[in-house]
Amino acid sequence: MKESRPGDAFRPGDLLNNTYRIEALLGRGGTSEVYRARSEISGRVVALKALRSEFSGNEDFLLLMTREEEMREIRHEAVVRYYDNQRTPEGTVYLVMDYVEGPDLEHCLRDGGVSAEDLLVIGARVAEGLQAAHSKNIVHRDLSPDNIILRNCKPEEAVIIDFGIAKDTNPGAATIVGNEFAGKYAYAAPEQLSGRTDARSDIYSLGALLLASFRGRPPNAGSNPMEVLQKKGEPLDTEGVPEPLKSLIERMSHPDPAQRFQTAAEVVAAIRGGAAPAAPAMDDRTVIVPAKSAAAKSPGTGAAEAAKAAGKTPPKAKKSSLPLVLVLLVLLAVGGGAGVYFSGILGPSLPVADPYVFSVTKAEDGVPEASGFAPTEEVQRALSQEIARQSGTAELSLAQGSIGDGWGGDVALLLSTLATLDEWSLSVNGMAFTATGTTEDAAKEESVTALLSTDLPGGMSGTVDITRTTRLLDAATLQPVIDQIADCGPLVQQSAPPEGYAETDRIVVSGRLADNGSRVRLFDALRAAAGDREVVIDAEILNPALCLIETRLPSAPSGGFDIAFGFGDSADPNPSGRYFVGENPVIDVKIPAEVTDGFLYVSVLDVSGHVFHLLPNQSRPDNSVGSLRGGQAGIVPVRVAYGLAEAQGTSNLAFTVDASSLGKSKVIVLYSKAPLFATLREISEPAADYAQALADLVTSGTAAVATLDSRILTTAQP
Repeated sequence: MKESRPGDAFRPGDLLNNTYRIEALLGRGGTSEVYRARSEISGRVVALKALRSEFSGNEDFLLLMTREEEMREIRHEAVVRYYDNQRTPEGTVYLVMDYVEGPDLEHCLRDGGVSAEDLLVIGARVAEGLQAAHSKNIVHRDLSPDNIILRNCKPEEAVIIDFGIAKDTNPGAATIVGNEFAGKYAYAAPEQLSGRTDARSDIYSLGALLLASFRGRPPNAGSNPMEVLQKKGEPLDTEGVPEPLKSLIERMSHPDPAQRFQTAAEVVAAIRGGAAPAAPAMDDRTVIVPAKSAAAKSPGTGAAEAAKAAGKTPPKAKKSSLPLVLVLLVLLAVGGGAGVYFSGILGPSLPVADPYVFSVTKAEDGVPEASGFAPTEEVQRALSQEIARQSGTAELSLAQGSIGDGWGGDVALLLSTLATLDEWSLSVNGMAFTATGTTEDAAKEESVTALLSTDLPGGMSGTVDITRTTRLLDAATLQPVIDQIADCGPLVQQSAPPEGYAETDRIVVSGRLADNGSRVRLFDALRAAAGDREVVIDAEILNPALCLIETRLPSAPSGGFDIAFGFGDSADPNPSGRYFVGENPVIDVKIPAEVTDGFLYVSVLDVSGHVFHLLPNQSRPDNSVGSLRGGQAGIVPVRVAYGLAEAQGTSNLAFTVDASSLGKSKVIVLYSKAPLFATLREISEPAADYAQALADLVTSGTAAVATLDSRILTTAQP
């Protein structure tokens, strides 16, 4: 347990929403704090994850909390159970989840590790939890020992926690060179370093954390960006790990996702069956030469020779679908075995080139064009194939010159790294190079610069000048993305610059959405299209029933009809419009002073999907403004929902909030010069029926809505 601090969101003894009593602070993170609390209603112990006050108004962090809340759909004993997000009157947002009692694997790791037998039990249990999450298309992305808790200290009761800590939907290169994943990328899969994540990435992380838990220390992920890329392309060191845990970890953590278990279900089956299934055979698209293979021992051995040694067809030139890190390592292996390129090995048959040059230029929206020299046929072929994978052309002549053994591998690394940029050029002279390029992606700019600003593995060094460009983003290109997700009327971009969004501009979308899921989808879609620009979804969240009516309501201006909320048991107003279970809402509609004739229609669109007609209805059929005024001038309040005591013995409508239909309802006030409907509508009817009736008004043209006013009424548990 942690000691409380003055800046903490909650303190022991605090009572939240009349339900949860804070008992202790469990831990602090960069954006949130976790507390143990107890429900004073049921006595159940829960964990509360509270978003720190400085982040409670930040849309990005609120969306992450929403994502984590959606984990409640996953029902499995190996996955922590989530409930819902709540907000205190002071504005602190917190997430309610199960409280899991027990140590985490990080604690066990620091204490010297866990036995192989227990890790097999933990591995099967966690894989079952991942299988449940993956079936809902949810990938953890950051599985590590501190996210696995052993409930009651039992391996067979391992529980996965914290599905909401991903800092960005695109983990990209910044996760290597930045500090955001400090200490975490020891468990990240190689493809995550280039922004690609799927279920197999979680399987890699599970294998890495099992290895760490056995050894009592994390895997060695390198101390700088170059080492990280190299280490992630190599198998994890499982020396000394007993079988079958050793083979299991090796299959789970293979650098190539295609060579791992493809699903968590396969992991479970392998452990339950006592042995890991055989790895799938590699196809002819990729040859990854292990560090101790024959290719690494013999000078002059490249990708084609490695493939022949393995009995496979040499790789064909085609556009690579591998993530950046794997392409880098393939080419390093190809070039690294090229041997010594100066006199004494190649003999006098090759001409001497002085200077020994190699250059490539790739224009924006163009393809790379390479020319220059290569020291061996293997290096010539490897470099030409890399250029061909990028749909370019290469004219390389064989020659010897003053270059080191690692020249081919270093040039291959330069090509693969620069290929991620929008436009670039590379000029090599002997063992020195000059690399320039541009990109719109800040992470790529940072990553490529960091990778190439140190001496390369083969001894080459040079200068790097990567600049970031900014393009204006046309608002018109975003609107189709927005329209595709709009499910509650039109969504609009607020103050969209006519010339387009600059990189520092904020994209703000307003309107209405049916639920938080739509909000998350819209946010994710815009973030994918907006690059580094800030995205804000300033939309009112309703519900599907309200949205059905919203899309059918006639277009009409506000008439100035004020809707006031109060309480049936007191004279106090309720300006928030928020009511809890058991409370008795009172609703008054104030007729503006200038409105002296016409007809008034007041309805409540309930969260359950029904419409309740407060005025007119069978017990109160007269809705003419003249009658409602009763001879009074000025602003006249008309009560349409009464207090229970006030309605006793009358036909007036009164209601209390019950727990069967909590959420947002909408009070709608329609004003017209003539009656809208030929007959009285039932007091209650399905929202779909009323929506159709409103649509018929518009199409028939028999009556028109002059003005429309509305206000949200929210019901919730105390």
